[in-house]
Amino acid sequence: MIRVTRAAATTVALLALATAAPAPAFAQPAPEPPPAGAAAGNLPKGWRITGAGDDRQLVWTAPERVPMGDARVEFYSGDRLLGRPQAAPDGRSFRLPLKDAESGATAGDLKVLAAGRRLDARTTTKPPPRSDFGAPTTPRAEAPLPAGDVDPGLPGTYRTASGEYDLPAVKLPGFPNPVEMRALVVGPTDAPGKRPVALFLHGRHYTCFDANGEQGMGWPCAGGLKPVPSHRGYQQSQKLLASQGYVTLSISANGVNGQDDVAEDGGAQARSSLVRQHLARWADWSAAPATAPAAVRAVAPTDLSRVLLVGHSRGGEGVNRAALDSVYAPPADQDGAPGAARWTIRGNVLIGPTVFGHNPAPDVPSLTLLPGCDGDVSDLQGQIYADGTRGISTGAALHSAAFVVGANHNFFNTEWTPGQAEAPADDDFWTDDTPDKVCSPGTRTRLTAAQQQTAGATYIAAAARLFVGGDDKVRPLLDGTGRRAPSAGPARVLTHAVGGHRTTAFLPGPTVKVNGGGRLCAQVDPEPTRACLPSGAQGQSPHFAGWETSPEPGRDAVAMNWPRPRGTSGTATPGRTGRPVTVRAAAPVSLASAQALALRVIVPPNSTGSTFDVAVADASGRRAALGEYAVDGLPGTDRTASFWAREIRVPLAAARTAGLDLTKIRTLELTPRGTAGRAWLMDAWGWRPGTPAVRPAALPRVDVGRVTVDEGDSGERVHRIPVRVTGPGTGRIRLFVPKPGTQGEYTSRVVDVGEGSTAVDLPVTVRGNTRFGYATDHDVLVKAVRGAVVGAHRGGLTVRNDDPVPTVTLKPVATDVTEGRPLTWRMTLSAAADVDLTGDFGFLPVTAGTELSTQDVDPVWLSEHFGQSPTPARPLSALGEDAFLWVTVPAGSLTADVSVPTVADRVRESAETVRGRLTTYDEAWEPVPGPVVTGTVRDAS
Repeated sequence: MIRVTRAAATTVALLALATAAPAPAFAQPAPEPPPAGAAAGNLPKGWRITGAGDDRQLVWTAPERVPMGDARVEFYSGDRLLGRPQAAPDGRSFRLPLKDAESGATAGDLKVLAAGRRLDARTTTKPPPRSDFGAPTTPRAEAPLPAGDVDPGLPGTYRTASGEYDLPAVKLPGFPNPVEMRALVVGPTDAPGKRPVALFLHGRHYTCFDANGEQGMGWPCAGGLKPVPSHRGYQQSQKLLASQGYVTLSISANGVNGQDDVAEDGGAQARSSLVRQHLARWADWSAAPATAPAAVRAVAPTDLSRVLLVGHSRGGEGVNRAALDSVYAPPADQDGAPGAARWTIRGNVLIGPTVFGHNPAPDVPSLTLLPGCDGDVSDLQGQIYADGTRGISTGAALHSAAFVVGANHNFFNTEWTPGQAEAPADDDFWTDDTPDKVCSPGTRTRLTAAQQQTAGATYIAAAARLFVGGDDKVRPLLDGTGRRAPSAGPARVLTHAVGGHRTTAFLPGPTVKVNGGGRLCAQVDPEPTRACLPSGAQGQSPHFAGWETSPEPGRDAVAMNWPRPRGTSGTATPGRTGRPVTVRAAAPVSLASAQALALRVIVPPNSTGSTFDVAVADASGRRAALGEYAVDGLPGTDRTASFWAREIRVPLAAARTAGLDLTKIRTLELTPRGTAGRAWLMDAWGWRPGTPAVRPAALPRVDVGRVTVDEGDSGERVHRIPVRVTGPGTGRIRLFVPKPGTQGEYTSRVVDVGEGSTAVDLPVTVRGNTRFGYATDHDVLVKAVRGAVVGAHRGGLTVRNDDPVPTVTLKPVATDVTEGRPLTWRMTLSAAADVDLTGDFGFLPVTAGTELSTQDVDPVWLSEHFGQSPTPARPLSALGEDAFLWVTVPAGSLTADVSVPTVADRVRESAETVRGRLTTYDEAWEPVPGPVVTGTVRDAS
C-alpha cells in the first residue's frame, strides 16, 4: 500500500465509501489520511486536489505554460519522489493520479522538479562562503584554447540536394497509435562511391500547433492542428555533413513524443525501434534503389556499414538504445524494428541527452554535448554516457564529453528557436527578476542561437570525422587535449574523455584506499557525511546526476578539502601546501605504455588557480614528483550544473627518469597548494595518443519486464519477475530490489549473469485472501557493472487486487448533544480490509433553522483540520469547497468515528444544526451522493 501523510495526503486520501444503507463502493490506493492541519485548502499555492474516484488527482498548475521538455517532470515531497505526473493539454497543469503517490508527503514539502530543477519556485541558493569553496560567484574569462590541427567545421566541396519522404506509419509495441515514418534527407549529389550515413533524431517537444500559437501534446494531431516539424531543425548540420560527403536524414518522432508517457522507459525503446525502422528501409533501398523515394534517389548511394547517429535530448537516449539494440538484439516482444541489423553504428553524438536508464552502449564511440545553460535537462545527466561506460567492456571506444559554455537546450534545433521556428518556440533557460550572470541572454558567456548552432554543427562534424572517417587528427578536439575548432567561433567547448587508448589507473571505489586530506565519497547519497557534493554547493554536478534510487552504491569519487595554509603569524603563507591526498589502488597498475597520466578533476565553478602537486609511487615505495598543475572552474551559478571535471595531462617522463617500475604503480598523490579550496578526483588513466579500432565485445544483455497477476483468494503462489538474459558471455550487474516494509527504498546486490543464468531469478510470494486491498508493485531495477549491457532497466511484478471493496453504513452515535459535547457518527464496514479505507465527510448548508458556525466548534480543531480561525463567524458549510473531514477505518478494523467537537458559550440561542455527507463512488468511479446526515446542538442550560 502507498502511504502519504499530511497535506499531500490531502492529496491522496481517496477512498470510496458508501453511506447510510449498505452500498457498493470502489477505491483506489488510499494512503493514510492527513493529520490535523492537512486540509486540501492548506496546500501550497498552485496545488490542488481535483476530480473524483479514478479522476482524483494531485494537480500543480504553473502560472504560465510550461514548454514540453525532455526531462521528466516529477512531484516530490521533500526528497521523496511521489510520482511522475502527466501534462494536461493546456501545458500548465500537471496531474498525478493519487494512487501513484509515494510515501512521506507534507504540505510544505511539495515541489515540482525536472532534472533536479525546481519548476514551482524561482528560488536561488545562497552562495557558499568563499572560505569553504575557494571560489568567487562571478565568472571570469579564460584565454582561448589553442586551435586544433584540423577544422571539421569547414564546408566540403560536394554539391548537395534535399527532399523529404513520408512512408506509411508503423505500429510500435505498447503505443496505441501508429508512429509516422517521415524524414528530411540532405546528401551529396556528386560524391563518388557509396557514402557514409548520419541519422538525426530530435527530442521531446510538443507535437502539434496551429497558426494562432495553439499547442498540442497528443498524437495524431487533432482539431485542425498540424505536426511540429522538429525534424527540420538540424539542416545546418545536415548541409555541412552533406558537403563533406555524408548522406544525412533527420527523422520525425512526434508519434513517440505524443505517446511516450505510457512507456516505463520514457520512450527509449520506441525511439530505438523508430531509428532502426528507418535504417531497415534504407537497407532495402540499397538493395533495390529503384524502390526508394525520390528524395533518397536524388542523393548518392549509401554505405550502411558506416553510420553515425545524432540524437538530441530524449533523442540522444533513443539513438544510444538504437546503437545498443543494433549490436545486442532486444527481446522481440518489446521491439518494433524488423529483423537483424543490416548496418553498423560507428559512433553516436548525443546533444543534451537524457539517460533515464543509465545504460550507455559501451562499445560504440560517443560524443556528448553538455549545454552549460541547459534549462530542460538541467542536471546534464548525459555525462553518464561517458562515466557510465567505465569498466563495462574493453574500454577501446572513446567516450567524450564536451561542455559547451553558454549553450541552452533548445537552440541546437532551429525549430525550437524563436525567430527561426515555424511553430512557437522559446528559450528553455528560465530567468526571473534576477538575471543569471552566466546564462541570461546578453551576458558575456551566453551564446546566441546562431553561435550555438554553428558550434553544434562543427562538433557533430568532428565526431563524424573521427568515429566514421577514422581521422585521428581531429581527436584532440574531443578527448581532453584542450584544442578548439576555429569554425565554432566564439563558443568555448571544453572536453574530457574516457576510453580510447586509456588504461585504468585509479578508479575510486570500495577497493581504493584514500588517506590524508581526502575521503572516498558517494556520488549519489542523501547522507551529508557520505555525499560528494555538500548541500551548500552553488549548483550541481553532471557527474553526480541521480538515477532511480538513492543512495546508489557503486558510484564514488575522491573529495578533497583543504584550509588556507597559515604561517606562524596566522596569515596565509605563499607557497605553503595543503595536506597531501593519497589514493592507493588495491593492486599495482601498469602505466608502462602510457605517455601521461590523465586526471579528471572537478573544482568549484568560477574558481581559478586551484593548483596541485602530482606524484606517483610504485609497489616498492619509490616515489616521483610529476609536476605542478592548475585547474580552473567553469562559469557557473546556482542555476547551472557546472561542477564538471577538467582533464589534466601529467607527463610520466619524470617517473621513468626516477626509475619507477611503471608496470607496478600503486599510489597517486595530490597535494593542493595555495588558498583554501575543494576539489573532487573522478578518476585517473594512463594516456597515450591514437584512436584504437573498436569491436563490440560478446556481452550478455539484461532486460527487466513487468507482469501483472491476480492476488487470489487463498494460499500462496510464487510468481517471478521476468528478467531476461540473452547473448553469449558472462557479466556482472547490480540488482536493486524493494526494501521490505518501505515505499520507494531499495537494497542492492551484485550478481553474475550469463545466458540461461538463474542468478536473477526473482521470486515473489503472493498470499491470497478475500479481503479488499490495493494493487501492489514489486519493482526491480538493474545496472550493468562489468561485462554486460542493460536494455530495459526497470520492471517488476504488479499484484492486482481481486476482492470487492467493503460496503459501509454510517450510524448516529451522538447526534443530539448539548454545547461542549461532540457530535459523532460511526462508519462500519461490511468486512475488514487489508488497507486503510478513507472517505471524506463534507458540510452542507442547512435547509431550516440555524447552522452551526465556526464560533460554535473547538478553535484548535478548526485550525488543525481546516487551517482557519473562528472569526469572523460563518457557517461550517462556508469553510470552502475542499473543507471536509477525513474518516479512516484502519486496516483490519471495522469501524471509525467522525466527530465535530463543540464548545459551550453563555449565549442563549436556539438549537443549531449540522448537515453533512460522506462522498462515495461506484465501480465506474462516478460519485454517488450518500444520504444526508444531521446533528443538533442545544444550549447547555
